[in-house]
Amino acid sequence: MFDPKNQEKSGFSDVQRAARLSVAPMMDWTDRNCRYFHRLMSRHALLYTEMVTAPAVIHGDRAKLLDFSAAEQPLALQLGGSHPDQLAQAAKIAQDWGYAEVNLNCGCPSDRVQSGSFGAVLMENAPLVAECVAAMRAKVNVPVTVKCRIGVDDQTPADILPDFLARVSAAGCDRFTIHARKAWLQGLSPKENRDVPPLDYMLVHEMKALFPHLHLSVNGGVTTLDDTLRFLEAGLDGVMIGRAAYHSPANILLDADRLVFGDGETRSAHEIVHLMLPYIADHIAAGGRLQQITRHMLGLFQGRAGARMWRRHLSENAHRDDSNERTVLEALAYVTEMVA
Repeated sequence: MFDPKNQEKSGFSDVQRAARLSVAPMMDWTDRNCRYFHRLMSRHALLYTEMVTAPAVIHGDRAKLLDFSAAEQPLALQLGGSHPDQLAQAAKIAQDWGYAEVNLNCGCPSDRVQSGSFGAVLMENAPLVAECVAAMRAKVNVPVTVKCRIGVDDQTPADILPDFLARVSAAGCDRFTIHARKAWLQGLSPKENRDVPPLDYMLVHEMKALFPHLHLSVNGGVTTLDDTLRFLEAGLDGVMIGRAAYHSPANILLDADRLVFGDGETRSAHEIVHLMLPYIADHIAAGGRLQQITRHMLGLFQGRAGARMWRRHLSENAHRDDSNERTVLEALAYVTEMVA
């Protein structure tokens, strides 16, 4: 049985310990409102921003792109790019902004990412990824990590993935999150690339055996904490969960601290709603809209009696000009609180 206390002996840093369980970077989803909400459910899991391109960090509105609440830590910024100098400059900015980690995206298969010659297409150019990592490592002290696929298109994962890990780790990256699917850059949409290519978890386990000194997390198709614990017990260092953590956050995150990190305190979903109320009030007072927060909360009671009415009330009312924290309490009234 996995013993969270044993991770103390591993020598991994605090942010690596947090990577025992992480919530994947997801475009249009894991913004700062979502991350604050998720952090209330797990004090220890590693959270990621949406992907931000290196040129945007360098030349764009940094406050809009990079600002976060200290309560979101441990927090990693995911960068997109393929120019070593740009990535190094963006990584330094991220470190100065207070991020605990900088992650390089080598897994996104979207057309926009491909046209910019970064994301999953970088699986075809391990030497360039190594150069990018080395440039970032030369500029920052925080961990530089990589999220990748097992391969793309006609590549043979068992051949290319070991070479990719060897080259990039030699450049200074000791932590990888491996999405255990190929990405098909031609013929599949980004949505299809999340589901259609078959999962190859065994290959990820083989990489851990081949590179025992690396911290390897698995991503793709993981939907429960039970799955997470099985991967950890089998020897992997971490698990990254995406859509399941977003659509059913309580089912993934409320028990994560107790089961994954050995912290016995667990909050209820009702408690999480009440803890969100001051944050919601501050957001609205600053000119924000309720819907910007509650869109991330719709799945909180997934599988519970009253969940449909919770979602419906928020969906129908959170966009109103007069909506506020009282709107959330009205929706909560539809959900019966579970008694331990």
